Amino acid sequence: MKKAEIKAMSTEQLREAILDKKGSLQKLKFAHMASPIENPMVIRTTRRLIATLLTELSIKENAAEVK
Repeated sequence: MKKAEIKAMSTEQLREAILDKKGSLQKLKFAHMASPIENPMVIRTTRRLIATLLTELSIKENAAEVK
């Protein structure tokens, strides 16, 4: 996901994306524990994407409180 796509999302879409990515991160971690996955960098990029989504959600919620 690009940052422009993330900024265009609504708060509800952000929440859904966060839940989806957290689930996929958990699956990746379990798969990596059982046997090494082909590209372990996917775990890092997924974690960073979750952080970006959480940051954008926080910005949008704080902006809604100010209004």
